[in-house]
Amino acid sequence: MASIDGWVADGFEGVRDAFVANFDNGSEVGAAFSAYHQGRKVVDLWGGVADPDTGKPWEEDTMMLVFSTTKGATAMCANRLAQEGLLDTDAPVATYWPEFAANGKAEMPVNYLLSHQAGLAWCDGEMTAEEALSWDPVIEALQNQAPVWEPGTKHGYHATTYGWLVGEVVRRVAGKTVGTYFRDEISGPLDADFWIGLPEAEDHRVGKLISFIPPGITADMLKGGGDPDNPMAQMLAAFLGPDTPLGQALFAPGGALADQDVWNSRAMRAAEVPAANGVCDARSLARVYAACVGEVDGIRILTPEQLTRATTQLTTGPNHVLMDMDIQFGLGFMLPSSLIQLGGPHSFGHFGAGGSVGWADPDAELAFGYIMNRMDMGLAGDLRSANLIGACYDAI
Repeated sequence: MASIDGWVADGFEGVRDAFVANFDNGSEVGAAFSAYHQGRKVVDLWGGVADPDTGKPWEEDTMMLVFSTTKGATAMCANRLAQEGLLDTDAPVATYWPEFAANGKAEMPVNYLLSHQAGLAWCDGEMTAEEALSWDPVIEALQNQAPVWEPGTKHGYHATTYGWLVGEVVRRVAGKTVGTYFRDEISGPLDADFWIGLPEAEDHRVGKLISFIPPGITADMLKGGGDPDNPMAQMLAAFLGPDTPLGQALFAPGGALADQDVWNSRAMRAAEVPAANGVCDARSLARVYAACVGEVDGIRILTPEQLTRATTQLTTGPNHVLMDMDIQFGLGFMLPSSLIQLGGPHSFGHFGAGGSVGWADPDAELAFGYIMNRMDMGLAGDLRSANLIGACYDAI
């Protein structure tokens, strides 16, 4: 039986029960969940094993790489700059990033980047992981890239390129990288352990990701269309192969991030990949979202007016990259849809590959953070987080 630690406020005992149940039914190896209500932390739970290879237990300060949950943090940065009057999300990207105008992109507005309508979900050509983690090669590729669909005519998940696109706008406007801006303006003032570009001194706290892709299935297998003797490899290749929109978007730029090992590497955690390599603990993830919908220890990240702008739906129809799923976006945040039914109608946040999620509901004054190391195949959460969040609503 997994060891479970932490605490819940009076009335939230059902959340602990749901957390324990996730371990008892075999859904978890190691995980943490936290929730804030009305600016006050009411749930802080952790348990299990952080590294299955060594048996290292999940501790109070264990952090995880949270994949696309990072996009919510990057969206906070862009919205904070807009709130300060430094960034006009309706203005052309080229206003702030002149080189972006190449190949017919001169009039593309910033909000297309934030809402995945830019048609830049991948890049032409190939790139090494080292190049991808160096920032400038990706920026140069994206500013020279022609959109693969007419911008604004549809939306498709910019699984990795979102971070470089929005992050470069943040860098041009703020004069500092998105990871530095996030630390200086958002996570740092909140005393939150949430990083885009993890310092080496904090690296020992990070648990090991357990991929949903079974051992023995390699990136080369996916690129080659799967192994005819391996049905699972063939199935995954059908969804994630290099000729599929999802495969191209997930492994952009240029197939550089297809190797699963890179995601558990120090090089990945040290870099800034603002769509996918944020590292945090659950309480910090919940804390930054709580500060978007209200004050936390006197700090509020987004005003009510900017939050309304950030969570106004900008997309409609099926997502071109995510297999035509009903996943909709505002200014960088995922919003409720027929697929994502989490909280009230004004809820917002972002899921990460494998299951992590940061989410907030301004009407209920609730905010959540969930991280784990055993990845599931869902693109918009799974029963683990849904049951935990549901238990929070039951508590109030």
